Amino acid sequence: MKYPKAKVNIGLIGKYIELQDAYKSILEAFVHAGAINECKVDVINIHSEFITEANVEEKLSGLDGLLVAPGFGHRGIEGKILAVKYARENRLPFFGICLGMQMSVIEFGRNVLHLDAHSTEMDPNTPNPVIDLMDEQKKVTAKGGTMRLGSYPCDLKDGTLAKSIYSGASNITERHRHRWEFNNKYLDQYSNAGMIASGTNPESKLVEIVELRDHPFFVGVQYHPELKSTVESPHPVFVSFINAAKAFAEKKTAVRNPKLHGEAI
Repeated sequence: MKYPKAKVNIGLIGKYIELQDAYKSILEAFVHAGAINECKVDVINIHSEFITEANVEEKLSGLDGLLVAPGFGHRGIEGKILAVKYARENRLPFFGICLGMQMSVIEFGRNVLHLDAHSTEMDPNTPNPVIDLMDEQKKVTAKGGTMRLGSYPCDLKDGTLAKSIYSGASNITERHRHRWEFNNKYLDQYSNAGMIASGTNPESKLVEIVELRDHPFFVGVQYHPELKSTVESPHPVFVSFINAAKAFAEKKTAVRNPKLHGEAI
């Protein structure tokens, strides 16, 4: 931590930027992942409510990685979707957590599958509810303490980035806090277009992890990996994300200064 060999700029895209304690566990997980990568992680807070098509490149072009944070409600949603689109199209390392993962699904649905896609959390009447309320939540009227909470198992698909991140494990457990989920009615459509479900719950078949086939690092998780990261055991998704951001930063430097990397010899 004191003598890092590299530095990366990570954009934290959220709508509670003015309340940094809302992202305390994420910020600490970046410290853990940075230390094990011998890399200083500079977190750039970017309020999703103020991202527009006109300024998205200006706000995000200096980043080496982008994390779209969890949250609830419609405020700042379109800015998060624009940020995901930028990361996907510019091959910028992307990591989405919970709502961030859901935004990546909506963005892909809109801009790759050309669906009028949304989540029923924000638009109950959307014609393509690619994110929908979990079946077990549809009869819940008293909201307090009734979300899908706690630790649940997840099976990892062979040959995926997710499985390599978890060192080849076939099954993991992660902590959850959500009501909405990927709508499995669209699963084949997404998979055929390049967004695959690389992690699923063995019983409910809930999609836990999505990733893009042809992207250096594009991972969205329905769970909250930041809640399990510690100094002694940094969470593997954060570690892999920072490693991908390092590679992205090094590639940018090589393009700017080819002589420093032996390309002019």
